[in-house]
Amino acid sequence: MKKVIFTFILVLLTAVLAACGGSDKESKGNADNDKSVTLGGSAGPYSDMLNKAIKPALEEKGYKVEIVEFSDYIQPNIALDNGDIDANLFQHSIYLENFSKENDMELTGLISVPTAPMGIYSNKFESVEEIKDGATIAIPNDPVNAARTLLILQDHGLIELDPNAEPLKVSEKDIKTNTKNLVFQPIEAGQLPRAVDSADLAAVPGNFALAAEMNLLDAILLENMPDRYRNLVTVTTANKDSQLAKDLIEVVEAPEFEEVIDAEFEGFGKPEWMENR
Repeated sequence: MKKVIFTFILVLLTAVLAACGGSDKESKGNADNDKSVTLGGSAGPYSDMLNKAIKPALEEKGYKVEIVEFSDYIQPNIALDNGDIDANLFQHSIYLENFSKENDMELTGLISVPTAPMGIYSNKFESVEEIKDGATIAIPNDPVNAARTLLILQDHGLIELDPNAEPLKVSEKDIKTNTKNLVFQPIEAGQLPRAVDSADLAAVPGNFALAAEMNLLDAILLENMPDRYRNLVTVTTANKDSQLAKDLIEVVEAPEFEEVIDAEFEGFGKPEWMENR
């Protein structure tokens, strides 16, 4: 009798555990249908863009949206890769490709968004024509932003770069002609807003300019930004075809998104797909 009872209990326990396991599997299988999502953005304009232009549109589609703000450019991708957030907005494609490769992550950019351009700012000169021979210019000390600065200067005739150099990787050694004999002072990008007071000119990336409460339109020169420098809405590669990914693309492509950009993000350069539609 004891053996019968023991066997019955064992069978019953096995059935209960199997039912629980099936329930968990079913729950995980329905994860893509969960409309609670968390989006991450860098502090400043891109978390603002998530809050003002993307979150409301997703909520209209039935999502419950939480926005997480990050203070650096490393944690948003770590959080995305870990599954702590579902998408992020803070990086351009060059940074995304390099970060993913260096950290063995599978991340995919879905769509580019309007992005704050780099500008050349000065408290001493009001136009290119006023720039004096031998003027000092503070530039970012990282290769990507330094290349952007040199391309701006070339676009406005202040320098000429080696035509054989790769545009996105040019450096000071590629300068063939320096019309104004500019003196370059490389410094950390976050310090460039302060350099506007100490140098004759300063090349300030848009995100740092906005963080320092500078007006983008005060720049004497603004970048004609290549699309590879525009920020992306990014997800894990495994989720690039998910319903959330499709909805994020649809939200950014909607006319209402561009209306918010025009009203709230003055001076932001629009990607080619938005300019050409």
